[in-house]
Amino acid sequence: MNEHTLNQLRSLRLDGMVRAIEEQSTSTAATALGFDERLSLLVQREVAWRDDRRVTRLLKAAKLKVSAACVEDINWRPSRSLDQSLVTTLAGGDWIRNAQNLLITGATGCGKTWLGCALAHQAARSGFSVLYVRAARLFDELQVAHGDGSFARRLTQLAKLDLLVIDDFAISPMGAPERNDLLEVLDDRVGTHSTLITSQLPVNAWHTYLGDPTLADAILDRVVHSSHRIDLKGGTLRDKKQVQ
Repeated sequence: MNEHTLNQLRSLRLDGMVRAIEEQSTSTAATALGFDERLSLLVQREVAWRDDRRVTRLLKAAKLKVSAACVEDINWRPSRSLDQSLVTTLAGGDWIRNAQNLLITGATGCGKTWLGCALAHQAARSGFSVLYVRAARLFDELQVAHGDGSFARRLTQLAKLDLLVIDDFAISPMGAPERNDLLEVLDDRVGTHSTLITSQLPVNAWHTYLGDPTLADAILDRVVHSSHRIDLKGGTLRDKKQVQ
């Protein structure tokens, strides 16, 4: 195939197909195939190329704290009380397709963040848009957005995400501005997209932590009632350099 045709394919953004053609041109096995077979291989390569590029883009946009975390490396030791059946089901992604939430709680160092990132990584690999953010940083960003007039735009951006991961929730005191912003974020996502929250604080203590009974009821109604829960047990994994 001449260079002009290859350039036309590049202009159509068929880079995967171009690479496959270049590889076929040096393969004696490929020359023995019929036209339909070679064309099928080229199309398959283009599809795989686009899928890989999309996953790479989604993982970069996710900004996961533990980018290497993946469900294949989960530590299943019994002391963690980790339900393998539940995690396997979550890895399938139906909870995200059904706009359900996931709450992961447990003591410091037990692997909440790692597990959350592993499931978020799996979600991106399945084609979902994902964003990881620590709760404190999210509230700081929203406070700045109030000041520069970009709050509504930022809420719209967050509302469009298939999965929003809020890490280290309830790690520091929450004031009225943070409560109001959290309600806004969750209200835009309820019933349409999924939220994953990790916290050292047990879910049954969140109402007291939030302080304002009315807002606490509204916030928990939007996140708890349609959620899966994982309560990690066991000691810290950090001493043994195990982050799973």
